[in-house]
Amino acid sequence: MISVNEVYQTVLAIANKEQRGYITPQEFNLFANQAQQSIFEQYFYDLDVAKRLPFNNDYNSKVNLIEDKIYPFKISIPVSDGHTLSTEAGFYRLAEVYDKGTNIGEGTVVEEVDAFEVIRTQNSPLTKATKERPIYYVEADQIKFIPQSPVGEYQAYIITRPLRVNWTYVVVNDKPLYNPNALDHMDFNLVVSEQHKLVVKILQFAGVLLKDNPLVQAATAEEVKNIQLEKQ
Repeated sequence: MISVNEVYQTVLAIANKEQRGYITPQEFNLFANQAQQSIFEQYFYDLDVAKRLPFNNDYNSKVNLIEDKIYPFKISIPVSDGHTLSTEAGFYRLAEVYDKGTNIGEGTVVEEVDAFEVIRTQNSPLTKATKERPIYYVEADQIKFIPQSPVGEYQAYIITRPLRVNWTYVVVNDKPLYNPNALDHMDFNLVVSEQHKLVVKILQFAGVLLKDNPLVQAATAEEVKNIQLEKQ
């Protein structure tokens, strides 16, 4: 996790360097959550792009790098036919489903089929699902297995949304004082290497609030530089 206080103090130091204005805790928390969600959602676009690269060492390094950033948001849950994904706390998207196998480590990934292709798939002897080669599809947020699965036979990796960031504080002499012991305190959920990216993204939002075009432009230029470095 990334310290919410460390990011806030960095943002304040940069924003106040040239008397650009003060960012309140409420404003920071709003920007922080927008920034974290924006970076999180970008992972999946970047992953799709990376997987279209020619299969070589560069492909592996880029895909693995992005998947490492997504990994903290993955959890494994038991699933069976008719399991409703939207009921899972913080559910964002389904990653993959696998047969648990008889022994630890023997599970295999179950193939996903688009719901509208199920009839065509099942009408072909070559693609028809069997007990040895099951398939699944998602319809109305529910997982459907062919053939239908008994309870406890499958596990699914789902990706959850980042928890809401919250820089908590108490007011002392009319000034907010950081309080990390508050029950609703929450650090960023992203991996530590994303701290610089978070600061830049929050500064973009702050620059708009403060009507500081140079700050927005500087933060945007830094973001573009980061993107170009990641593509190398």
